[in-house]
Amino acid sequence: MRFKLKASLAALATTAIVTTGAHAASHSEALSGDFVIFSDMSNPAPRAVIEGLAAQFGEMHPDLNIEVTIIDRDAYKTQIRNFLTANAPDVANWYAANRMLPYVKAGLFEDVSDLWEEPQFADQLASTKGALTIDDKQWGVPYTYYQWGVYYRKDLYEQYGLTEPTTWEEEKANCQVLLDNGIKCYTLGSKNFWTTGGWFDYLNLRTNGYDFHAQLTAGEIPWTDDRVKATFANWRELLDMGAFIDNHTAYSWQESLPFMVQGQAAAILMGNFAVAPLRDGGLDDSKLDFYQFVEITPGIELAEDAPTDTFHIPSQAKNKDAARAFLKFVTSPEVQTAINAGDALGQLPVNSAAGVDDDKFLIEGFEMLSENSPGGVAQFFDRDADAQIAQIGMEGFQEFMVKPDNLDKILDRIEKVRQRVNK
Repeated sequence: MRFKLKASLAALATTAIVTTGAHAASHSEALSGDFVIFSDMSNPAPRAVIEGLAAQFGEMHPDLNIEVTIIDRDAYKTQIRNFLTANAPDVANWYAANRMLPYVKAGLFEDVSDLWEEPQFADQLASTKGALTIDDKQWGVPYTYYQWGVYYRKDLYEQYGLTEPTTWEEEKANCQVLLDNGIKCYTLGSKNFWTTGGWFDYLNLRTNGYDFHAQLTAGEIPWTDDRVKATFANWRELLDMGAFIDNHTAYSWQESLPFMVQGQAAAILMGNFAVAPLRDGGLDDSKLDFYQFVEITPGIELAEDAPTDTFHIPSQAKNKDAARAFLKFVTSPEVQTAINAGDALGQLPVNSAAGVDDDKFLIEGFEMLSENSPGGVAQFFDRDADAQIAQIGMEGFQEFMVKPDNLDKILDRIEKVRQRVNK
């Protein structure tokens, strides 16, 4: 979909989303000419967000001729390299970490490190700087993310006298009480391989720390390393206890939720997108709660999975002054508050000075990511790792959960792919 905002600005004015302060601040920059945005925000709520952003930015810069092209998300993934190479827009949205790496290495994304020297970026967006850094330079800006963590049956915990754990020993102790009472500790739908990626991420981040995890997923550390095996040793402790639901390979993540709704399992490690279906299943906030994945290795700073969506300036953009101004605009506290509200994206603002929607889990997630993730923010295994490594890795994680004695063979397979990819 393509539209010229000059023609439709009045219709979109009702979606104005920033405060007078941000509006006035942006007027100090005199911008003109054509300004082109490409986006994959094609679902209704995200589409309204990108259209509203463009409309408001156009109101603030009336001499800009703003054009937005919205492409179906799956089609966008196959088209992005082509449009970055030929007839590039001025701004395009994408994803952080390894997902942006091919376009950085190909010289298709602009270095925006200068923006990250400004206080709004250096101070308020610090949690995601690492995810947007390659070769000590920054290549884009974040506009939304969401937390991962352990969502659990608060009523079951209260029934058996359990409290939220903060250490690995407390996690396992809680798990044993649940098992003794015929309740599985965790539901899981590993028919979707990526669900096992979440478990690997957290166990590795907590066993070895963010820096090691980032180097491993970047292909810089062999998968046969003893530190990787230590992560799987911790994972095996849960497997040997029987912590996960039976036959989890037969279920998608959605199909695994009834085990928790029905009280057959007490918790799930998942992103915040699981909250809505759990609520729909009958778990109101008196029954459903959330805690940060526990510490495993004492002294290792807590790092989180928080998949981050981003805006980038293509290297061949024609209006880079307007593009830089747009990146400042979309990362301001006011804009991040508005676009992540419950009636918009319904996610979390990355800017630590932004406000968060009045939702129990969004508030807890925002506090966790803004105040208690000093180790850093990872993007999730299939975003941080090379696509080939991610695929063979997550297949291996699922196999390990069913046949843990196959670990050495699994790690050897992943390592062979790593070596091939890194040639």
